[in-house]
Parts: sequence; C-alpha cells; structure tokens
Amino acid sequence: MAIRYRITKRINSISNQKKEQFIMQAVNTGTVDIEKISKEISIESSLSVVDVKAVLIALGIKMQFHLEEGKIVDLEDIGKFKIGFKCKAEDNAKDLTPKRSIKKYHLNYQPSITIKRRLKKAIVVYKEGSRSK
Repeated sequence: MAIRYRITKRINSISNQKKEQFIMQAVNTGTVDIEKISKEISIESSLSVVDVKAVLIALGIKMQFHLEEGKIVDLEDIGKFKIGFKCKAEDNAKDLTPKRSIKKYHLNYQPSITIKRRLKKAIVVYKEGSRSK
C-alpha cells in the first residue's frame, strides 16, 4: 500500500515576487467503482455481490435524502458528511437571498477518528516512475 507522487513546478501568483517553487503532488493510481467494492466485500463476507451492491446503492440514495434535509450523515468508521455552500458576501444582511447569494453547493467530509489516526502514521510514498504497482 503506497501513494505515488510527482514533483510539480508552481508559481505563486499572489506574491509580488512570482518566484518558481516546487511541490510534491499526490497522483492517483486509478478509480475503484461500486462493482469492485461489492465484489471485495462479498468475498470477505457471507453476502452476495448483488446484496452488497444493493446496500451501497441504497446508502447513496439515503445519504442524498438526509443531506438535502440538512442532516449530518455519520457513517461511524467512515466519517461524517454534511452539505455546505459557497455564498456571495453582501454589505447588508437583507440583500442575502438563497437564490442570488448561494453560488454552489459542496459536500464536506470529516474522516472518522480511525481514518485520521491512519493518516497521521507514516504512509509509504514513492516517486512516479521510480517503481510500478
């Protein structure tokens, strides 16, 4: 289990000096879909692939419903999800209306304590091109 990275050149456009700097950037190694996750869970449990997939689809539908109701969805070992939005600022509070002021919605995710602890530990990383997975 390791995370790939690459070194990328960046220029700070906010600074007056416009100095070139380099950063390490995480590189994903692909996408895992609901089908693959369903198969993996099925192998590790007594549930069929279809049963697991049905539960995951139902979870997505229920999450969307509760998030749209303004609820925080707490999935314990996974973490918490809640809806947030980007809003335009106004000088007068009376000028704020949902239709004009809210620019876009997003999903906030707070990882569980277990996941946070795993992220604090040293995760193995390797430079892109230095080894293959």
